Amino acid sequence: MKCPFCGTDNTRVIDSRPADENMSIRRRRVCDQCQKRFTTYECVEAIPLVVIKKDQTREPYDRTKIESGVFRSCHKRPISVPQMNELVDRVEAAVFQQEAREIPSSDIGELVMKYLKELDGVAYVRFASIYREFKDVNTFMEEIKNFLNK
Repeated sequence: MKCPFCGTDNTRVIDSRPADENMSIRRRRVCDQCQKRFTTYECVEAIPLVVIKKDQTREPYDRTKIESGVFRSCHKRPISVPQMNELVDRVEAAVFQQEAREIPSSDIGELVMKYLKELDGVAYVRFASIYREFKDVNTFMEEIKNFLNK
């Protein structure tokens, strides 16, 4: 690490501690050349994630969109907010474990449906009806039959 005062790269860490609720590390350093002290922060570099939508347009990943769909699907169901947040956390963890820079929105939708199916059947069918864009009652009934058979 270069010293911000004299520019030499001969510095050393004299103290380290967690910062920003354990999201980074604060390091106190001293320059061996000029003896001045300075602070640096180290954090994980976030990989920007882009979502490929059905029409092939791309937009930045936005957790609130998943939250919104899950919360709407669970409306007036016996599902607590912590349960919904946990579901969104699980979807997000699965998305980021793929370590891809781009992900189709269909992959995210399938993950949401997978976890909703485990949590609540009605919420699952609600989400599926919008996500899969059912055109008529027959396709809706077919999805319900598939759900009941599994």
